[in-house]
Amino acid sequence: MENKEVLNVNVVTPNGLIYDHHATIVVAKTVSGELGILPKHAPIIAPLSIDEVRIRRTDADTHVDWIAVNGGILEVRDNQVTIIADSAERERDIDVSRAERARQRAEQRIQEAKAQQDSDQLSRAEVALHRAMNRIKVSKHT
Repeated sequence: MENKEVLNVNVVTPNGLIYDHHATIVVAKTVSGELGILPKHAPIIAPLSIDEVRIRRTDADTHVDWIAVNGGILEVRDNQVTIIADSAERERDIDVSRAERARQRAEQRIQEAKAQQDSDQLSRAEVALHRAMNRIKVSKHT
């Protein structure tokens, strides 16, 4: 039997460990672009964008886990992929109605900030909208 190399993948937030599995590939979006991690990847530390992380599990080529990540860092070393995120949710744990309400609130705040010409408030509202839209997008993978 062939000894197949695998990745150990952990996603950690300030609330604790939310993901711990073996994978054949991890795809994440960094601030520089999309990054695919395979076994034996060179060591790297990269800042993450607000986006989805795709993890293909070792049990089946069709078994893919999706995680909504709201910023953080990704570290790869010795087939260990660690994502330390500001916040993160697996697709099965996302409350879609809550994410929709957050999207609506963010859109309202964007309109108010534009009306008041408040660039700081506008920036914060746009980040909130991006996070809500990311959660909604990831929830559709279930």
